Amino acid sequence: MTMRLLWMTDIHLNFVSPQTVKELVKSIVAESANAVVIGGDIAEANSIEPSLIQLAQGVQVPLYFVLGNHDYYGGSIAKVREAISRLTPRVSNLTWLPQAGVVQLTKHTSLIGHGGWGDGRAGEYHQSDVLLNDYFLIDELHSTHRCADPDPKKILCDSLQATLNQLGDEAAAHLRRHLTAALETSRQVVLLTHVPPFRETCWHNGVISDDNWAPHFTCQAVGDVLKEIMSSHRQQQLTVLCGHTHSSGLVDILPNLKVLTGEAVCGQPRVQDVWEIP
Repeated sequence: MTMRLLWMTDIHLNFVSPQTVKELVKSIVAESANAVVIGGDIAEANSIEPSLIQLAQGVQVPLYFVLGNHDYYGGSIAKVREAISRLTPRVSNLTWLPQAGVVQLTKHTSLIGHGGWGDGRAGEYHQSDVLLNDYFLIDELHSTHRCADPDPKKILCDSLQATLNQLGDEAAAHLRRHLTAALETSRQVVLLTHVPPFRETCWHNGVISDDNWAPHFTCQAVGDVLKEIMSSHRQQQLTVLCGHTHSSGLVDILPNLKVLTGEAVCGQPRVQDVWEIP
């Protein structure tokens, strides 16, 4: 028996009208999916909860999600995660994947997820002149971005990089644990994340992000774990769904490790794709 799984990412509902959200829900329902997965950047800290509730009530089928960097804007990572962990048990069809662990979608396929983070490891962090809004609008990053005695040759300081490394390591540790568990019961695993886990999957406008942008748009720690684990499980398949860069791409990292990066346009939320899952 198969199921229809619908994927969306980077829908940024804080940028659209209530009518647009209603139209998005209508388009989801029209696909007759059995479940919906959303790969982060759903809204912002002050609107993430009502946005999730509206979506869950509208689609009525199970809705699984991870958080993206924008979901913390105007707040803190710790406080938003705490609020989400309290919200999801109150909404019957809403599941935050880091809290759920392994979800068995079908007899042969399971679902896991974590938002990940641009962990400052890919590309050239200390030569980068990219200053994301993350470093000003998320409490934990704003506090480490403002160095007491910054090196005048560096735009980005070591303390911010240490925080980004820590966030990437946290995601990698979570996915190591749950991917290992999922492979014990399933021949196929779907991994939902926000940040591309490999440099090769960090697409923007049809090309791979360069050394200037890659530190902020790749979670290398997660990629290293996925490649390690799937190299020793060659008879099983991992499909990774990510976003963050707003440009589409498909890369086979290994014969059994495929990564799809989702396309998005702010102000135009839409269904990314729908699959029949065995």
